[in-house]
Amino acid sequence: MQSQDVAQSPAPSSPAGPVVDVEQAEAALVEHYPRLVRLAYLVLPPGLGRGRRVVTAHALTQRALPRNRTPAPVIPAQSAGRDGDPGYALVRLQVLRTALEAGLPLRRRAWPKRSQLPPLLPQVWGLKLFPRSGGADELALDQRLSTLSGPARAAYALRGLERLTDDGVREALTAAGVADADGALLEADGVPAQYGLLDSPEFDPCSLQARPTDLMRRRQHLKAALAAGAALLVCGALLGLPGEGWGPDGAAAPPYARNPAAQAALDPAKLTRVDPAAWQSSVRIDFSVWPARGDLTGDRALLRRALAVWARPGERVQVSATPGTLSGGPAGPPQLLYAGTVDAARVVLLYDGLRIARYAEPKDGTQGAALDFARVDGAGRAEASAVVLGRADGNVRYLTAPWVSKAGERDLLKPGSGAMDLVLTDGVTAPLASPALRSGPCTSWNVLQLADGKRTRLLSDLGELVPARLTSGRPGSPGEASGAKALRTWQPYACSLGTVRSAGVRSVNAWAFNEQPLPDAGEARWGSPRPQGGGGSAAWVCTRAETWRGGGARVLAQFHTPGARYGAVAAKAENVPACGARDPHVLTGVLWKSEAGDWYLLAAGSRETASIRATGGVSGSARSSVLTVPAERGARAELKGTLRDGRSLGGLR
Repeated sequence: MQSQDVAQSPAPSSPAGPVVDVEQAEAALVEHYPRLVRLAYLVLPPGLGRGRRVVTAHALTQRALPRNRTPAPVIPAQSAGRDGDPGYALVRLQVLRTALEAGLPLRRRAWPKRSQLPPLLPQVWGLKLFPRSGGADELALDQRLSTLSGPARAAYALRGLERLTDDGVREALTAAGVADADGALLEADGVPAQYGLLDSPEFDPCSLQARPTDLMRRRQHLKAALAAGAALLVCGALLGLPGEGWGPDGAAAPPYARNPAAQAALDPAKLTRVDPAAWQSSVRIDFSVWPARGDLTGDRALLRRALAVWARPGERVQVSATPGTLSGGPAGPPQLLYAGTVDAARVVLLYDGLRIARYAEPKDGTQGAALDFARVDGAGRAEASAVVLGRADGNVRYLTAPWVSKAGERDLLKPGSGAMDLVLTDGVTAPLASPALRSGPCTSWNVLQLADGKRTRLLSDLGELVPARLTSGRPGSPGEASGAKALRTWQPYACSLGTVRSAGVRSVNAWAFNEQPLPDAGEARWGSPRPQGGGGSAAWVCTRAETWRGGGARVLAQFHTPGARYGAVAAKAENVPACGARDPHVLTGVLWKSEAGDWYLLAAGSRETASIRATGGVSGSARSSVLTVPAERGARAELKGTLRDGRSLGGLR
């Protein structure tokens, strides 16, 4: 584990850029490839279309590698992990320059630049690739960016993605060949600074959806070739098939044959409808015992459209799915959970035993529809408590389970303020503020509070169909996050839930695994001072987000000093057992600066840790679960611990 310097400022750029080797540039390109492709996608002209912009962004980024040693531009990178990296500055400048060139008009009597031509690679024949659709805020931002010039889009992207100052943006644009950088900055000021939306799937060319290309045109192009080769294919099949043997598909029907189960899945009359009292006597308590609710459950035309779109989504249907969720049609008649009017849309919720599918169409009858999928296999009573019905104007409505008796809205950043009651109408909540797609600073994090018998649960909207369950306590036996102690534990770390949006998260647990006395009085240097007095104790908390697909669990080890409003991330990891039911142990550390100006390495493990040793830039050891060692600013240390049972424990990476 390399402890993070939480108070260090970026180093100033050198007056002259160093020479970058091809290997150094390649390492920077590979490490930051998703960010570079996203930058190219934002700068490219929207007139290319989403599919063409995706492949062009990848092509320009892959061609940004220099052919030999090249002087790097002196442009600040200004992002953690890229500070002072001349290789990153070089490839970013090349990506920016070629993306701007791609938007230039073609001129007569002049050869076009390579970036202005359709890319030869990458290509996926027969498929159109485009990013996953975001929400209304992302769509509005995309439309506003489409009205800007190429340099203005580049200025907006450099501000939002790269966190460059106006001077840094001006230097980057000038180095990329923009004649009027000040004009580009002024034009970019006309678009609201919703920089947080740039990290959404709407602008991510590395997380894509696939659809077929123009099938009719492909059919026309291939018609002559198919006609000429049909006889040859038939003869070859007959010659290769023994008289009484099997063909390559065995006893399967031809691809065009009508399958009875597939046909039944499209019949509204065969939808499964559950009795409203079924959950009271069922052994299995999950989505399978939800009754059909809503004012349009008898609208056969609406239900038929929803089933048909699920089986065969057209080009005007926006399809989204949580990671690891298939978007194919149902194998048989699904279960109807809801059909009704929600704000300005008609919404249908369906369940096939593995997935929740949400179909939505405009109430005014205009063209276009949305189809969203969420994986819910293995859901229990807690996870099957609510489903998102719709989002509008920054608010979200839920459909709650039949066993939910009361709903409320609570701000995790204000644990002592109590919950505000929400009206429940046939299981549908009144709208409540959603933090899922909000941009700007995190000043509140509203969650849904549900009463289920004697239990109270908290669920957080993370931008998907099924909200994530919030728990607190030791991994393996956590409790609901609705108690007073659990709410106080969650308060400094609520905003960290934004790091797991749209990741298919099933539940998030916060575990306060240790406390550590601070070396002396003063300020924690996390950006806000704390009251004067004794040194106090800092809290170490581990948050772990589990996913519906099993893999991809994300772990954050966070550090909170007295008086600070938010916790600070000390370490993060993905697909590790730390802080989980299989292995709850964790070890991490940070560099901390006291009010007196002294730097310390603070490290802590779970309370079963018997000793901790630091090596490398900081040396020290302690026969306890916490370690405090004087250190120098910017030092890096490797942490190793030993548990009481003798097992070794490495630092979280």
